[in-house]
Amino acid sequence: MTIQDHDSFNADLVEFLDASPTPFHAVLSMGKMLLKAGFTELNESVEWTLEAGNKHFVTRNGSSIIAFVVGHDDLVTNGIRLVGAHTDSPCLMVKPQPEIDSHGYFQLGVEVYGGALLNPWFDRDLSIAGRVVYKNSKNQLKQKLVDFKTAVATIPSLAIHLDRDANNDHSINAQTDIIPILMLGNEGSVCESDTPQSFRELLRERFLAESDDVLDYELCLYDTQPAAVIGLKREFIASARLDNLLSCFAAAQAMIGANAAHTCLLVCNDHEEVGSVSAVGADGPFLENIVGRLSGDQSASVTSRIINRSLMISCDNAHAAHPNFPDKHDSEHLPKLNGGPVVKVNVKQRYATTSLTSSLFRQICAELEIPVQTFVSRNDLGCGSTIGPVASARIGVPTLDVGIPQLAMHSCREMTGADDPLRLTKVLLEFFNKAEAITVELE
Repeated sequence: MTIQDHDSFNADLVEFLDASPTPFHAVLSMGKMLLKAGFTELNESVEWTLEAGNKHFVTRNGSSIIAFVVGHDDLVTNGIRLVGAHTDSPCLMVKPQPEIDSHGYFQLGVEVYGGALLNPWFDRDLSIAGRVVYKNSKNQLKQKLVDFKTAVATIPSLAIHLDRDANNDHSINAQTDIIPILMLGNEGSVCESDTPQSFRELLRERFLAESDDVLDYELCLYDTQPAAVIGLKREFIASARLDNLLSCFAAAQAMIGANAAHTCLLVCNDHEEVGSVSAVGADGPFLENIVGRLSGDQSASVTSRIINRSLMISCDNAHAAHPNFPDKHDSEHLPKLNGGPVVKVNVKQRYATTSLTSSLFRQICAELEIPVQTFVSRNDLGCGSTIGPVASARIGVPTLDVGIPQLAMHSCREMTGADDPLRLTKVLLEFFNKAEAITVELE
């Protein structure tokens, strides 16, 4: 892979962000990128024949993906170079029976997914995307990714005249205050026949054949405002889902450039924002299963030796210091946008970084002349986590947590620096291709 220039890289990143409103669409987008780069897709349900130099990827549930390059060197001697990220972001998910006909409006019941910052969801032009499962005319079960693409919903704020304290002390009731409006309901519609009897009927009419029957779905709302490079000097990127599709894109670009000297692996898990406990999450068996196949399902002793010589870089965006709220940050750890990748440290093991793993990352950054920052939470504030500690505990691989600094984390519109995504990609590419062993010898 030839690293693109700054502007071309960010243009591709923006395109990826806009094409990936859900984990399903993100995995589809990544799969297309990998196929174009010569990777082939594998099926978990069949035997694999893996040869040195092969480049493959496999998906699970359509929302998690693992890509890998089979290296020419010995696995037991050199281990596996792993990079991890996650495909999901906090959002509003449509409930199974969402129809609410209230005061002349057709509304949708939604459930909050992850630790979403709810205030920014008001007064946005919202669309709906995700996966629909249906039965066709031959009584066969099928699935389809859908995306309304245009703005079809909104959550209006209550006027200041009706809530004089809105700017002083306003809390949001997630059950009653964030119900999106889709259209006028039967009471307000000029023609009642224009209003669907159910949300499933609306989905069938929009995306399926008349004889199809929608059985279930996993759909979320998303902000239709496209990702953009912003700022007077175009030094920022603003978008939905920067946490953590930005890491997915950077890691995928690095994986595409892996030279096959070493065995390298990229895992992007779903469900990180809700704890990672699922068949496709980091606390599930997906990564463990694929590592077993790469090692040839050898004895536990051999696999243990492979893991011991491996290293995982868990990539998940980091908190940049907020200029309006400096007291929310540790005074000696203030990451800045465009200040370089951030090593994330937490003694309670909310991050998996150790002095050994962080030193290896810092060494690579120094060789590339890329600046490195460090994040530590205040002692009196809680700390988020990543797939790093989960995957590390599950398979025992030495791990560190890093991320690109951003503002407005978990908002439906986030912000990061325009320089740092390419910087992280260069570091990950060097990690995959670095000739020396990724270990620290004890004297």
